[in-house]
Amino acid sequence: MTIFDLFRVTDKVAVVTGAGRGIGAATAVALAEAGADVVISSRTEAELREVAARIEQAGRKAHVVAADLSAPDAAAALAGAAQETFGRLDIVVNNVGGTYPRPLLETTVEFLEEAFRFNVSTAHALTVAAVPVMLADGGGAIVNISSVMGRVAGRGFAAYGTAKAALAHYTRLAATDLSPRIRVNAIAVGSVATSALDIVVRNDELRGKMEAATPLHVIGHADHIAATAVYLASGAGGYVTGKVFEVDGGLQVPNLEFGLPDL
Repeated sequence: MTIFDLFRVTDKVAVVTGAGRGIGAATAVALAEAGADVVISSRTEAELREVAARIEQAGRKAHVVAADLSAPDAAAALAGAAQETFGRLDIVVNNVGGTYPRPLLETTVEFLEEAFRFNVSTAHALTVAAVPVMLADGGGAIVNISSVMGRVAGRGFAAYGTAKAALAHYTRLAATDLSPRIRVNAIAVGSVATSALDIVVRNDELRGKMEAATPLHVIGHADHIAATAVYLASGAGGYVTGKVFEVDGGLQVPNLEFGLPDL
């Protein structure tokens, strides 16, 4: 056995939400390359089919579930899909989420509650559904995808930042409740070159400003997050639970401001 064997998840079964592109797709493929069969879900079936093909190229099986995961019941159903298709569930990556920036005084109660549901309630619903399936085979690992905006303050992020901060602390609380048989950790993601940042990545001026404001002077790649997720889901992270890993290029303040004026 070598140190690299600790990062293997051979014959494990994973569920990855928001897996049609970006961080979710990269994580699903990474887990397959590390040895897992993967249930992948998002709204767009065509994107999922492309990810499934990459999983199969890695020598593992994929099960596609096209669903609107903003509904917590749809997220919860993925645990049953894993059990029915593969007979077990070992790893959950709660990646689905996101909320558009909006000035505080334009952030309605309904918008705030929607952000919480999409970023926190869906993760909770899948976690609760996954626990009994995981325990049937001894336990498992859950990885929640949070954000640097759950830790630093920037104008326009009241809904998104509050929801991601809640997900980070939910991670600590869930880890306490579910230990020792199920580990729960999170990744606080910084600026990563996904479709959500297309407008920045394709604009040399905006990209340059964002890179200059990031201590490592680069925008992250989805594989940086995927690699961290594999670590946390595998035996390599077997002595880690209740932690929020900051994979953000060293940010201590936001690296892109929207220029919202003073009142």
